[in-house]
Amino acid sequence: MKNQLTKLNIFSIKGVQMRTFHITWLMFFVCFFGWFGLAPLMPTIRAELHLTKGQVGNTIIASVAATIIARLIIGKLCDTWGPRKTAIRLLLIGSLPVFFVGLAHTYITFLLFRLAIGVIGASFVITQFHTSMMFAPNIKGTANAVTGGWGNLGGGVTNMVMPLIFAAIVGFGYTKGEAWRYAMIVPGVMMLIIAFLYYKYTKDTPNGNYDETGYRNAKSKTDWSILTDWRVWALTMAYAMCFGMEITFDNVASLHFVDSFHLTQSVAGFWAGIFGFMNLFARALGGIVSDKVGKKSGMRGKGLLLAGVLLLEGLGLILFAHAGSLMVAIITMLSFALFLKMSNGATFGIVPFVNTKNVGMVSGIVGAGGNLGGMLFGFLFKSQSITYVQAFTYIGYAIVAVSVIVFVTRFHKKANLIESIDKAVPLAGSIA
Repeated sequence: MKNQLTKLNIFSIKGVQMRTFHITWLMFFVCFFGWFGLAPLMPTIRAELHLTKGQVGNTIIASVAATIIARLIIGKLCDTWGPRKTAIRLLLIGSLPVFFVGLAHTYITFLLFRLAIGVIGASFVITQFHTSMMFAPNIKGTANAVTGGWGNLGGGVTNMVMPLIFAAIVGFGYTKGEAWRYAMIVPGVMMLIIAFLYYKYTKDTPNGNYDETGYRNAKSKTDWSILTDWRVWALTMAYAMCFGMEITFDNVASLHFVDSFHLTQSVAGFWAGIFGFMNLFARALGGIVSDKVGKKSGMRGKGLLLAGVLLLEGLGLILFAHAGSLMVAIITMLSFALFLKMSNGATFGIVPFVNTKNVGMVSGIVGAGGNLGGMLFGFLFKSQSITYVQAFTYIGYAIVAVSVIVFVTRFHKKANLIESIDKAVPLAGSIA
């Protein structure tokens, strides 16, 4: 494909490629804000709706479960509709449960709204797909990691900002029960604004929209043989262990800090937000290192990098689980967060090269794996017989096990594109 950028200048908004770059990460950021806006307010919501530990766990599972199917569907729609139309429609439809979750007054209605809100987590697939369309192979890993990381940053910002919005509304004389409901209007409005920006300032490809270029009609049909490709499933498991753990931690961090270290909702939200703020650089770092390793060692090097950062993530999480003080918990949290987010970036440093004709579907499958991991981890945190400390420990062991699986996977067997990456710009049309 012509006109894909070979360099990433994050301070530029010149050209449709860089405008799309900034709008697409901002779209994921805002969706993440709406997706997890309720998480830091759960101490208040738990008390007002009289939720049990099991019910809280069910809402955590619901918040990520719908995203699994949604990401698979969105991946296919990006291939057929184009990322621009897909993003606009997702933002408009997804804003509805964000606006109306404040109408929930029972456990069941709150659970259903969290399930519906989870659909907007599929925005990640659009961000990765759209970024892949705009950048050449030599910089895809880095560009994808930056947009993904800055989008994920929404998880950190919402943990910090939503308690402040909540407190401000209480300051105006509303009750706590009213304040969390009104607070969710903020991310809903933000989603509508981004829908307008996506419509006004982005294109599907550097050369125009699918309808304008005929790109959609020229694409081959989805090759369902990707479902038999072991590399896709290895990446799916890897993403379950890193992004799955990230969204789980976004959901439970505030409750863990409140219950284990007796912090207030605002202070707990601050420390949970610091975890999310690591996305400012850590996911991008994973993508940057993946691209550099790929130039020197090909796909094998990228796979080894992913296995290594997953291993360190798992070990760091085990240490966090057994932290005996707030200070140790914060230090170990920052440590495992670094490697977790680098794992996110390193995973999608490989994804665009696995099946170059079906990047949307592969991104959707791997992306869905992240939410599948989050959903399965959610069952541990809802269990009455398993403590949060035990749950973190078990997940740590699972991450270590998957790092071994990634280590023995040969990503270069079918596509060794990275080895000739410096010559790959003319091939950009096949690396959509």
